[in-house]
Amino acid sequence: MSKETAFYPRLAALTDDWTDLFGYAAPATVTEVLEEYRAVREAAGLMDFSMLRKIDIDGPGALELVNGIVTRDLRTLEVGQIAYGALCDEDGKMVDDCTASLRSPDRIRFCGANDRDAEIFVAAAEGTDVTVRAFTDEMPHLCLQGPKSREMLQPLANRDLSNAAFPYYTLLEGVEIGGVPVFMTRLGYTAELGYELWVEAARALELWDVLIEATEPQGMKVIGMTALDLFRIEGGFIIGGVEYDPSVSPYECGLGWSVALDKGDFQGRAGLERDREETTQRLTSVVLESGGDAATDARLSIDGEDAGYVTQAVSAPHLDGKTLGLAKLPKGVAREVGTALTARIGGEDVVGEVVRHPVYDPERRRVKES
Repeated sequence: MSKETAFYPRLAALTDDWTDLFGYAAPATVTEVLEEYRAVREAAGLMDFSMLRKIDIDGPGALELVNGIVTRDLRTLEVGQIAYGALCDEDGKMVDDCTASLRSPDRIRFCGANDRDAEIFVAAAEGTDVTVRAFTDEMPHLCLQGPKSREMLQPLANRDLSNAAFPYYTLLEGVEIGGVPVFMTRLGYTAELGYELWVEAARALELWDVLIEATEPQGMKVIGMTALDLFRIEGGFIIGGVEYDPSVSPYECGLGWSVALDKGDFQGRAGLERDREETTQRLTSVVLESGGDAATDARLSIDGEDAGYVTQAVSAPHLDGKTLGLAKLPKGVAREVGTALTARIGGEDVVGEVVRHPVYDPERRRVKES
């Protein structure tokens, strides 16, 4: 049975359409999918992401410990910066995609979606002065995403949220939103300007009410997971259980760029060195003539030869409803825009092609420069 987040009482008053996300109840839709989509692309949307696993790794040697597990080189971070990458097992296969926030040289705040994450850090910290604390339910969080998210939040905030003061992939502490203390990050899953607001569970509903009262009159909509799929596929974002499982390498699911093989030894390094050469598939985007979400899991062929498959597909509003999918294809063609292919959907062949990946704001200008 799905667990309830701290925001469930407010969400349950808005919808009876639910799904499960990482073991927690999450709204599938709140109003209407395209209405929610337009709100995020044009104004802002609010979503509950409390189900992401949160872990604090603190103490002398914390940075070195985490750096010996994740694929990114955290030594390159300045205090206040955040790194996105992968946590792999001993063989270099995916456990989780994750972020690591550098609060100080001895304090790392980790966020992922797999209960194995905490187990790995606890085992690594045994016999050291590093403490590992998992606190997912103690600090739920909301995401406010969209081009107007800053102008909605700034009047409520006691800190400067400008691009100069609070750039992409950084954190901000000592923040109050409408008088409610929060831990903020400038991250998101929509390819729009956006923020995460982490709050103590006892004040979660207070934060919700403050945000709803201030932002709904400005066009904000509460967002469900169905709309989130549109954002993530248009934006090229991955999710565990869809783009990867424990048999998949970061190189196959779009995270090869995050593997810092030049940083010295770390968990899974030997397997990652092997997979960099041996893994034959890469993640890309494809557009098909038809299919919509029925194209999910469709096999793809090129010149009559089986080539890969669609991990998930949607009818993409950004492409006027065309079928867009994230797909795994041979690395030689995954970035060859215009490569013709055929998808097998419901017993029929549907033509399509490889397109630029991701299709929505591929340079990430909307999140970086806003």
